[in-house]
Amino acid sequence: MPLVTISILKGKSPDYIKAVGDAVNAAVIATMDFPWDDRYQIIHQLEPQCLQLQERAGDRVMMHLVMRAGRSNKAKQAFYQQVVANLAANPGIPPANVLITITENHDIDWSFGEGVAQFVV
Repeated sequence: MPLVTISILKGKSPDYIKAVGDAVNAAVIATMDFPWDDRYQIIHQLEPQCLQLQERAGDRVMMHLVMRAGRSNKAKQAFYQQVVANLAANPGIPPANVLITITENHDIDWSFGEGVAQFVV
């Protein structure tokens, strides 16, 4: 269950936004063995000048995943490949226009409510 912050261009339809969120979530589940119902996403829409990805034009997305440490390099690489394939298929974002970063942390760094660190026994 990573916490995923996704930035896309402003003015997209609810269907487009849902497609982006679904594409990322499906890739996380398929490649990193997270449960199907662990979906924590924040999707921001930004003006083009506020979402700069070198000289790339058109649709673009930047995402940052924060998750517990322990996933292999192979799993992360599979995620990168799957998420760009999913986004290319729907809603049509070119793979070159997808930037992904992952930050890992520890069990104590998570609380899902009630002021409790649920992963710490």
